[in-house]
Amino acid sequence: MNFIPNSSLKNEMLKEIGYGSIDELFEDIPKQIRVKHLKLDSAKSQMDVEKHMRLLSEKNSSCQNLKCFLGGGIKPHYIPAVVRSVLSRAEFLTAYTPYQSEASQGFLKAMFEYQSMIAEITGMDCANCSLYDGATALGEAALMSSRITKRNVFLIPQHIAWEKKSVLVNYTKGADIHIKEIPFDQKTGKIHLESLEKMLSSDVSGIYIENPNGFGIFEDDVDIIKELTKKTKSLLVVGIDPLSLGIIRSPGEYGADIVIGEGRALGNNMDFGGSGLGLFSCKQEYLRQIPGRIIGLTKDDQGRQAFCMAMQTREQHIRRAKATSNICTNEGLCALAAVTYLSWIGGDGLEKLSYDNFKIAQYLSNSLNSLESFSKTFSGTHFNECVIRSKTDPTKVNAYLLKKGILGGVPLKRWDPFLKHDMLFGVTELHSEEDIDHLINVLEEVDHV
Repeated sequence: MNFIPNSSLKNEMLKEIGYGSIDELFEDIPKQIRVKHLKLDSAKSQMDVEKHMRLLSEKNSSCQNLKCFLGGGIKPHYIPAVVRSVLSRAEFLTAYTPYQSEASQGFLKAMFEYQSMIAEITGMDCANCSLYDGATALGEAALMSSRITKRNVFLIPQHIAWEKKSVLVNYTKGADIHIKEIPFDQKTGKIHLESLEKMLSSDVSGIYIENPNGFGIFEDDVDIIKELTKKTKSLLVVGIDPLSLGIIRSPGEYGADIVIGEGRALGNNMDFGGSGLGLFSCKQEYLRQIPGRIIGLTKDDQGRQAFCMAMQTREQHIRRAKATSNICTNEGLCALAAVTYLSWIGGDGLEKLSYDNFKIAQYLSNSLNSLESFSKTFSGTHFNECVIRSKTDPTKVNAYLLKKGILGGVPLKRWDPFLKHDMLFGVTELHSEEDIDHLINVLEEVDHV
């Protein structure tokens, strides 16, 4: 077939689909956002482009020269050298799916070990070898809950991050799944149990909770919530921060059916908000409904240990109507970083890391609460993020902090009008008490500016 642009062929094709011009193909795009022409500079040499890019990069400030106290998910964590060393090996450094098992045994074994570790820390029977990120894992969990229960209402906490809600709505829109939000208790910051109980019905496929939740607070009523799901025969879906699992019960211990989460903190860089790592595990009985793929252990024709893709119920391999997901690849390198990281720190290391994050967060919240213009918003126990109420407009507070080389908390007014004076602060094992003392000293200056 001749692919060279051809006027007569173009007109023939337009006539076939019932259009008079190429422009008519784009009529669905609103006129106010259409780009008439691009203001591009004249062509530059490779050397000039590199110079220009370096100048642009100098406008950025990284967490190496700004002290970051942003909550809401992506935070700086320590990444041991062994993780970078393993990721840089040529045997692993590919984004391509390992279809040919005979040529991918090393990577497949790493993914098998990754699955085993995620299943172990979440307390579940099985795990897939990763999804795109925590938000898409939530979307897949909602679809999976609906497939299992044959119901179309999925309950989520009102106080999950807005971007997760957006992804979830996009995922479930075509499946005709209705998303309903459970209010939070304005004193504790936890799920409002009475409201949840009233919302339960025979149409509810699953209840999603986060532990710790969107405010960084532990949901310590998980056993009660699990009992509520039993009454309506709906599924309990739990979103986790994997770093917290060193000091709290795993979701499997309190009866979760599906466990999801964002695994970026397990040995992965922040990468300007780039690729994440979607954790996904579940009970054995739901194995055939799990999205993505599962790596299995078997033997080759000579009786030697071998690894292969044992489960991959997606539309490329079976009939589309039977596929559980359209997830085509997985975050292989991110999952490899996670399994390397978990292997390096071990069980005792994860426990210490969890405690260090918890301990420094208590120091942060207590220090902020001691200031005259700041106070704790909620009474619940938090992990490594906390919500603080400010007498001064949070936007002004952050603007002043930025001048002093500090990234402040996330203003929460975009989440809820009730939180218009509140900020979500976050810390990790990389923060010291001296860092927090410096933050407090700068915040004391805000009222005098």
